[in-house]
Amino acid sequence: MSPNPDPSSSADGYAVERRTAVGAAEEAGALLRSRYPDGFAARPKGELGDVVTDLDVAAEQLVVGRIRDRFPHDRILAEESGELAGDGGGRTWLIDPLDGSNNVVIGLPVYVVGVALCVEDTPVVGVVHDPLTGRTWSALRGGGAQGPAGRLAVPPRARPLSAAGPLLAWTQGHAVSRDDPVACDLRHTLELRSRRLLQLWAPLVAWAMLARGDIDGFVGYRAEAIDLPAGALLAREAGVVLRHLDGAEFGGGYGGPDTGRSFVAGRPEMLPHLLDLVSPFSLGTEDTHRGETAPTGPAARRSSAAGTSPSAPRSGHCPGTPPA
Repeated sequence: MSPNPDPSSSADGYAVERRTAVGAAEEAGALLRSRYPDGFAARPKGELGDVVTDLDVAAEQLVVGRIRDRFPHDRILAEESGELAGDGGGRTWLIDPLDGSNNVVIGLPVYVVGVALCVEDTPVVGVVHDPLTGRTWSALRGGGAQGPAGRLAVPPRARPLSAAGPLLAWTQGHAVSRDDPVACDLRHTLELRSRRLLQLWAPLVAWAMLARGDIDGFVGYRAEAIDLPAGALLAREAGVVLRHLDGAEFGGGYGGPDTGRSFVAGRPEMLPHLLDLVSPFSLGTEDTHRGETAPTGPAARRSSAAGTSPSAPRSGHCPGTPPA
């Protein structure tokens, strides 16, 4: 059987896994870069406006093959091909071979490759690779985050909040309807009270920006599972604090219903302000994460910010902005 170490054990125990994930993501990135923007075909995916390209499929086959060759007993969940069963050892790889397919189809060069390893539901390895710039960011649970220039870390001194508000990113899951009242009201509130609200159609791009310190915060509503662990681990190990909308610890795993994957993430000094923005929309989400294991490591110890008491959100307002 595959080894199933305690995810809180030494980060060195996953060094081989990180090297494998980085190599696979960068190889897939070279493939994507060689065929963008003209060397691919696209087709609809589902009935909610999503798309899939033959680049997704080719990159996924490459990454899955590299992971399967090196760790043949591990379970794999891939964006396009679904589940490849493992031996039950508790290790699951999550592969998003092209995060930003909708951008690629319209010629917008905003996309990345994401790979994560979870032990049970705990992310222990996370990799995000940008094919266009050739940059890679990776993280080990308890071992910090690395980028092209070395270790990633939030600035030691608090950056003051702009008078115009924070610079935020937003994501919501594919299952969220366009007129979902909570999503509409939450997004509208963030648009009104932020300097900018980025909707990138590529959540892993936003996670990398947050880990680098390019943006102040990231808010997700019923986020997709496949790309969440890689991005959440990268941000946490860079010093970002992650919470559910009610202020409870957010582990960043892939398990459970999407109602348990609403989150707010930001630098420690920014988090109280962000929680003030999102906590009115936390009603009904508290039970979805009860019993979730709190993260450990340097990022978790860096902040003890707690949520404010939730109040009822406004209802019935939908600004008409398409989902990110």
